Amino acid sequence: MTKTNVKTVSLVLGSGGARGLAHIGVIHWLEENDYKIRSITGSSIGALIGGMYAAGKLDEYERWVRAIRKIDIITLLDISWDRSGLVKGDKIINTLIDLVGEQLIEDLPIKYTAVATDVKKQKEIWIKSGRLFDAIRASMAFPLLFAPYTQNGVDLIDGGVLNPVPVSPAFGDDVDMIIAVNLGGAASNADKTSTKSAASAHHASSLREKVKQFISNLQLSVTNHRDRDWSAHDIVIQAFEAMQNTIARQKLAVYPPDILIEIPRNACRALEYDRAAEMIDLGYNKAKECLS
Repeated sequence: MTKTNVKTVSLVLGSGGARGLAHIGVIHWLEENDYKIRSITGSSIGALIGGMYAAGKLDEYERWVRAIRKIDIITLLDISWDRSGLVKGDKIINTLIDLVGEQLIEDLPIKYTAVATDVKKQKEIWIKSGRLFDAIRASMAFPLLFAPYTQNGVDLIDGGVLNPVPVSPAFGDDVDMIIAVNLGGAASNADKTSTKSAASAHHASSLREKVKQFISNLQLSVTNHRDRDWSAHDIVIQAFEAMQNTIARQKLAVYPPDILIEIPRNACRALEYDRAAEMIDLGYNKAKECLS
């Protein structure tokens, strides 16, 4: 592709937990093939990945998330499923701030919008200014795990509750195309064997120590309880995702992007962040299939 064929893009990154790590692969493919991302709109995990990219820190985040192992996720689950089922989420956000530094949305080199939900008024909130990680924290306030984030007296929760693939904020952008990534695509029948490479299986010891310290700090913030009904927890997450996927289909019918990249909804479970390498590869390949 020559320079004259560079296409400008508004990138819309949907919600869907760990499947959202596929967003990283999509971004890598776009960059390698001369698509210039001029703006990013994200919901939940999409707001996080999009924010990292807009801040120029996606590589740092990718290295960090590739170091997470299954035992870390199990620990996080046990921490989060406390008496109320909620934690503030401050330690997670502070860890990310330590990783990439504090940022203001209005200072980012590209346009950025995080979508959250006003839980009382039951409406979408588009966050386009202020502290980047406040916007991410609000957009990622998944009802089962995190307490609502209060901003200017408004209680905000996960943007995926009302708009899992928020295309509408991208309308009006002066770009060649809107590309949206839906993490609730049709289920795949393919074998779900991990495709992690040997290189990604070996994590740098220093990075592993940072992740271990992150987990240890979280353990200090709440009391562990062992008598959990994990099957009920899993069912509620699946029910929430079923509702999200239905809403996403309806929203996409009303606000269709120019290009829709779909990640199978059964590619991984919402909290399987230990499968980062696999999901990143999947996103890369899906972008290649849709745009080559």
